[in-house]
Amino acid sequence: MKFAICNEIFKDWKLEDTLACAARLGYDGVEIAPFTLANSVTDIPASSRQAMREAAARNKIAIAGIHWVLVKPEGLYINHPDRSLRDRTAKYFCDLVDFCADLGGKIMVVGSPKQRNVMQGVSREQAAEWAAVTFRPAVTQAEQRDVTICFEPLAPAETNFINTAADALQFVQRVPSPRFKIILDVKAMCSESKPIPQIIHDAWPHFAHFHANDRNLKGPGFGDVDFKPIAAALKEVGYQGFVSVEVFNFDEGAEPIASRSLEYLRRSFA
Repeated sequence: MKFAICNEIFKDWKLEDTLACAARLGYDGVEIAPFTLANSVTDIPASSRQAMREAAARNKIAIAGIHWVLVKPEGLYINHPDRSLRDRTAKYFCDLVDFCADLGGKIMVVGSPKQRNVMQGVSREQAAEWAAVTFRPAVTQAEQRDVTICFEPLAPAETNFINTAADALQFVQRVPSPRFKIILDVKAMCSESKPIPQIIHDAWPHFAHFHANDRNLKGPGFGDVDFKPIAAALKEVGYQGFVSVEVFNFDEGAEPIASRSLEYLRRSFA
């Protein structure tokens, strides 16, 4: 199994230092949150993108992809009633696909709970159709750039739009493409009624990325979620993508979180 870690855990570190640290600890990849680099990916020139790609190669580590893609710039929304706002978001999704591909990344995770809530007076069907239209240009772009866009089901505490893996699978079928799939996230799956191994089996082969964390917002092994059945299920279905550590509570510090999470994952997948 390939293990990656999300770069926002390293807060104010330079990206090359993050890549070097992750490689030294034994990670296979780093997943990048664009907001840690710039207000908009359109502000990152081709020379900087090439430098990031070269830094990853120099440290012998992959850039797995990107996530947290709509934190910045402000004012984007997947299924807003205002068409001009949706059109702007659709264009930025295409920019994000290009950014991901330019870095050598293969996965673009779209969670963005605050930019997808179904607004008052909008039906769920209408919200889903608007969202599908927003994604279509980027999915076409992803097909051309060898990137897979992964839509993320999130807990009801975070958003009222697509809360289960089953809902997410139904949604991505609105834009049929091998480059539009879903991502499974342990924290999010903890909010579902099904056991996580069952969700994994039910969702396969329609998920292309996996986030490892605990229901307590910390890293794998920092809470009560047992990853051994999760690891077994991923092996059983034949998943070969990244298992990427994504945490939201950085209290222990970047290096301790990164090292302990990887040690725990390796034991779980042994």
